[in-house]
Formats: sequence, structure tokens, C-alpha cells
Amino acid sequence: MRESGSAPAPDAAPVPSAATGTDVTSGTATGTARGRGTVRPGSGRTGVRPAPPLDPGERRRLLAGEHHDPHALLGAHPSPGGVAFRALRPFARSVTVVAGGLRAELMHEESGVFAGVLPLREIPEYRLEVAYDEITLTVDDAYHFLPSIGELDLYLISEGRHEELWRALGAHPMTHRGVEGTRFTLWAPNARGVRVAGDFNFWDGSGSPMRSLGSCGVWELFLPGVGEGTLYKFDVAGADGSHSLRADPMARRTQCPPETASVVAASRYVWDDEEWMAHRADRRVHEAPFSVYEVHLGSWRPGLTYRQLADQLPAYVKDLGFTHVELMPVAEHPFGGSWGYQVTSYYAPTARLGTPDDFKFLVDALHKAGIGVIVDWVPAHFPKDDWALARFDGTPLYEPSDPNRAEHPDWGTLEFDYGRTEVRNFLVANAVYWCEEFHIDGLRVDAVASMLYLDYSREGGQWSPNEHGGRENLDAVRFLQEMNATVYRRCPGVVTIAEESTAWDGVTRATHHAGPGGFGGLGFGLKWNMGWMHDSLGYMSKEPVHRKHHHNEMTFSMVYAYSENYVLPISHDEVVHGKQALVTKMPGDWWQRRADHRAYLGFMWAHPGKQLLFMGQEFAQGAEWSEAHGPEWWLLDDTYHSAGDHRGVRDLVRDLNRTYLDQPALWERDTEPAGFGWVEGGAADDNVFAFTRYDAFGNPLLCVSNFSPVIRHDYRLGVPGRHSGWLEILNTDAARYGGGDVTNPDLLKAEPTPWHGHGNSITPVLPPLATIWLRPA
Repeated sequence: MRESGSAPAPDAAPVPSAATGTDVTSGTATGTARGRGTVRPGSGRTGVRPAPPLDPGERRRLLAGEHHDPHALLGAHPSPGGVAFRALRPFARSVTVVAGGLRAELMHEESGVFAGVLPLREIPEYRLEVAYDEITLTVDDAYHFLPSIGELDLYLISEGRHEELWRALGAHPMTHRGVEGTRFTLWAPNARGVRVAGDFNFWDGSGSPMRSLGSCGVWELFLPGVGEGTLYKFDVAGADGSHSLRADPMARRTQCPPETASVVAASRYVWDDEEWMAHRADRRVHEAPFSVYEVHLGSWRPGLTYRQLADQLPAYVKDLGFTHVELMPVAEHPFGGSWGYQVTSYYAPTARLGTPDDFKFLVDALHKAGIGVIVDWVPAHFPKDDWALARFDGTPLYEPSDPNRAEHPDWGTLEFDYGRTEVRNFLVANAVYWCEEFHIDGLRVDAVASMLYLDYSREGGQWSPNEHGGRENLDAVRFLQEMNATVYRRCPGVVTIAEESTAWDGVTRATHHAGPGGFGGLGFGLKWNMGWMHDSLGYMSKEPVHRKHHHNEMTFSMVYAYSENYVLPISHDEVVHGKQALVTKMPGDWWQRRADHRAYLGFMWAHPGKQLLFMGQEFAQGAEWSEAHGPEWWLLDDTYHSAGDHRGVRDLVRDLNRTYLDQPALWERDTEPAGFGWVEGGAADDNVFAFTRYDAFGNPLLCVSNFSPVIRHDYRLGVPGRHSGWLEILNTDAARYGGGDVTNPDLLKAEPTPWHGHGNSITPVLPPLATIWLRPA
């Protein structure tokens, strides 16, 4: 139980008796719940009179949980002849008002309503002594308190501009008028009534109705004695006549699925990443190294908690040289098989791995290891669970009212109503919440394309055009612009990344710069390059003899490489559901597959754009990823006969990252056309690609990929500048990576033979199915 059985509050002063004008001393209450209550002053008895009867309609709505202002009926109120007290305590035998030396047992009216008028001049500070069959509790009356949420909060909520919404709504342990308890606040504008149900009242919310705070749609109740760790839900009387128990949309902690209750929580975590946070914004992400290891926390090392992951994940990622991790969605979700992409509690890290403070501990550990943290964020849709957001107050609240607009055709979920200010506020504040409360360094926004187009995955007749007759979802555009602008303004150093698969103009353009279509940019910092991913994997899946017919699939990305700021993603989506692991996509025998895998990674790390690689692909596991068992770590074990092959690929990834960090040409001018130049982009018959990258001072780095299975000796390549020689600094065919060790160990002297538009040239040997990087000596 959360209600205390202690004595009355020590600051409750003796109360003047309305009958005598003298202090009332202690006495003993008599009577029963069904009889006449009494007041026992020290010098005589003054009866408790019946309270004025409630209007039948008011009483019905109160008992049905459909009253908008239970505080007007319950608690203490001035009344003719004194003060009227009324309490709603279902299943109680008696309720007694206790104030200083005053004890007055109230009369039972009906259905757990106890009431009476005491002959007092003013409302005292009082508590209630509530007797049940087996226990008697002394508690503060929840209906004796004024609202505990401020007018400014309510105004900002109604305007859809509360950027710290999580501080206003939800369950907040607090001290209110000297009393400890929890403030519950909920946005449900169309509900007939709302009550709080939880383990503290045996999941019967009939005694805890909330009050509506006006036109903003917020309901509020301060419950004394309810503290951290309490399980709760909201009993919502819907506008459609339904009653449902709902998880708190703003819950900051939840039960572990499959349980679905929200949990009252307060953070006590003390951060230790001041240095990281102080310098996070020192350099623009577009001009900085950015190499991302994508992780599904639940399966990276199955069974580990957030705190146990903090002992292993940062060290592993740091050893491999990645600059960031990207975590697949960590917000609470009921179905593990969704991998977190069907969220029910947007403000709560999943309880499967620990508490919110435990998750902060993991982020802190990554920051102290020098690793940035990106999380996948899913504002495109939400599941239909009847205890979560769907038809929350008996109406389409978070989703559009038009069923055709509400239904997400691909995933059996519901889309958000981006045109509703409060819904936009819920999502924008959520983005800020992860960045500010959990020190997240980036948000990768999932399924942006499905948000932007009204006809996304819909046939004719299943969608309606916007007010201009177009297919663009203008409300979603405004939402994304607002989200990005707010996050960048409030959270210096944070980057937002769009998973957007179409040719929408201006995904990474500033929101105030209009493009050819008249739209301002969406304001993202980076965009996943889905076209590059699709084309390059298509090329690599072909037998080398056929690759010459698909040569343009590897060069086409440079036609649009600078239209947006790109990330090159080899993500979880590419290694599940029959798509095969990265190494298994490659043709040929095991040696050729590994060689292609290594060559492709070398090409990818040198290509303009930032890199992202999903877990398990760094050591070329052959099986598709499964959330049930995660990466196949056993492939690296000495007892496995091919462990050396897999460790070799992992060693390459480590060297790719370390060499990448040391070569500003590979990241400093990712978004500038002058930072790239083709040397050989047309050698289709040879399956060869060669290009140079340049740093801010014009220093070049040469990348050459030979995607044929033959060694090409003395392959002449034009080189920029007047450098006397070039050194091989990385070769994916090196023996230590599992290759054939066809390398260029000596200085490659530049010859004054014009080639590929340059005055000088070199003639390296190109190993089969390999990529080499060379820099000036």
C-alpha cells in the first residue's frame, strides 16, 4: 500500500469549533459507516449533519468515472452551517476526518461516497482515516489540493509549443504543499472522464478520478503517498462510451513486456560525460569522421543488461575504430519481433534491459570511450494495441480521423496526425527528450518517405490530395521541419538523419531555403543513401564476368552524390528476410565471397559520404541476422576451423576505420564536389574503378577497386599533382585479412606519362577482388 497509517500531519493545528469558538481537543470517533457520524470535542458532542445532496446527474457521472471536475464534489467545501466534507472511498467501512484534535466520522451516502457537514468556520488542514475490513489508513485527501501544474504549462500545451512536455505531462513524484506524492497529468481532450488505477488501489480507479483543466484537454490529479516504483494506468472513459485502461503516453518507465503498465519514476543519475558534451559541437558533422556501427542492443550479446553492455560494447566499438554506434529503437515496444519499430511508450527506454538510469549509464560509458550515440526514432507510425495510443480517448486522437489517412498500409499500424498541434508537440518534444535527458548525439528518423507522401503504398481512391492538389503530406513536412529546427536549436552537436528512399528535394537543406518545388528544406543533417546501397549491392551480387554490364550501377551515385549530405548504409534491413548476410550476397566460393566482401568495404569507406555497418557484417558472418540469437560470435572462436577468415575481415574493418580517421581526405569534404575526382570510371571490361579524394588543403588520396578475379599488373593510373611517388596504405588483399597478399610494398614512382587527364601516372599491381588506397609519399 502507498497510503501511510501514520498519525496526522504534525503541522495540523487545533481547529476552532464553530459551535463554541474554542479549540477542539482529542476524542474518540464513534458510529459506523452506515450510521450517523459524530464529532467529539473535549467538552461535549457536536453532531455531524448530512451534507447537501449531490445532483443525481453529478453523482452518476462521478461514480461512472465520467465527471470532468471531481474536486468540485469531493474534498472540503464551505457549506451552510460549516464545512462539507465528501470522500469517495469504495469498499471502506468508515471515513473519519482528522484535524488536530478533531475527529469526525462521515456518513455513508452510497457506493463508497462518505459525506457530512462539520460546524467549522473555515476549511482546516486535515487528513482522512479510512477503515477497511482488515486495515485502517490515515491519508491525505487528494481532493484537498489545488492543481499542481502551472498555467504556463497548460498554455504551451494548448498552443502545441511545450518543448519540455515530459516535465508537464505524465507521472511526477513531487512534494506539493508539504505532502509527498505523485502528480498525474494526461492529455485526453475528448474523454468523458479519467481515473488513475494502479497497484496502490488494486487497479480499481473508481476512487481516484482526475479533473479536467479546461480547454487544453489536460486531466490532473495529485495523489498523496504514491511514490516511485508504483505501477499505474489511466482508466479512460471515452467519448464513444468505452472504458479502457491505458498506459501513460508520457511514461518515462514501463513494466517489462509482455506486461504493459507504466511505472512512476524519477531519475537520480549523475552524468560523467561533461567533456564529451562540452566538445560535441566543436566540428560540423559533415566535415568530421563519421563511421557508424549499427547495433540491436537486445541481441548484440543476448541476455546482457544495459549496465552489462556498458562493460563490453564501448570497448568493442572503440577497438574497431568506429566513431558512433546507432542503436535500433530503444523506446518501449510490446513485440520484440518488431525490433522496436512499433513503439507504444515513446518516452521510456525498453525495460527488457533495465531502467532508464541504466540506459543512461550505457550512453555515459560510450561517451567516455569517445563514441557518439545515435538512436533510431520512429515518428511515422504506432501499433493498434488497445492499451496504448490507438483511439486513446474514444476518438482518433494521435491518428487522423480519416481511416484512409490513419491506416499505414505496409505494417498494419496507424500513422500520426501531423496536422494536430498537440500531436506534433508530443513528437517534437520526444525528439528533444532523448537528446537532453539521455545525452543522445543523433536521431535516425525511420520511414521518412512514408510520412512525406499521401499516396505512399496506396492505390487510387485510397488517398486524397493536399489543398494544392498534390501528393505531398504538407502536415508531415511542417512537422519534420519543426522537429529538426527545434532539435538543432536546443541541442548543439546533435545530428538528425533521415531514412528517406525517394528523390524528395531538400531533405538535408535548411528549412528556410526553398527549393524548386517551393518547399523549404526538411532540415536534416544527413540522409541515408538508399540508391547507392541498392545499386552497389546489385552490382556486387553479379558474377564478375557479368559485372561489366552493370558498371554504371557503381558510378551512378556520383551523379547525385552532392544533392544531399549522405550516409552509406549497410544496415539491418539488408541482412534479413531472405536478403542474406553481406558476405553471402557475393558470388563464387568462400574465398571469392570474402574477397568481394573486403573489396566492397574498402570501396565503401572511400566513397563520398559517411559509413554505417550493421553488427555481424564486420566479421563476415554468413547467416542472416536474427533478433533471437544475434551475431554469430562463435565464428571468431579458436575452436572453429575458419575463425581466421572471420578475424581477418574484422581486422580489415579495424584498419579501415583507423586509416579513415588518419586521412582527412576521406571525410573532410564529403559534401563538396571539389573533394572528389574520377581517375577511371569507365573501365567496365576491367571491372576497375579509381578515384581521388581531397582534404581541405587539396591533399589527395587515391582509391582503386578491382572487382574482377584476375591480377592486373602495371595498371596505369593518372595521378594528380607533382608528387614524386605514392605509397599503398591499405590493401584488402593483404594476407593478414585473409587475402592472397598481392600488394604494392614499395614506393610507386610517379612517371611523367600523361594519363586520365593528369600529367603524371603510376602503374600499381591491382590484386584480384580487392581495393587499395594510396597516398602521396
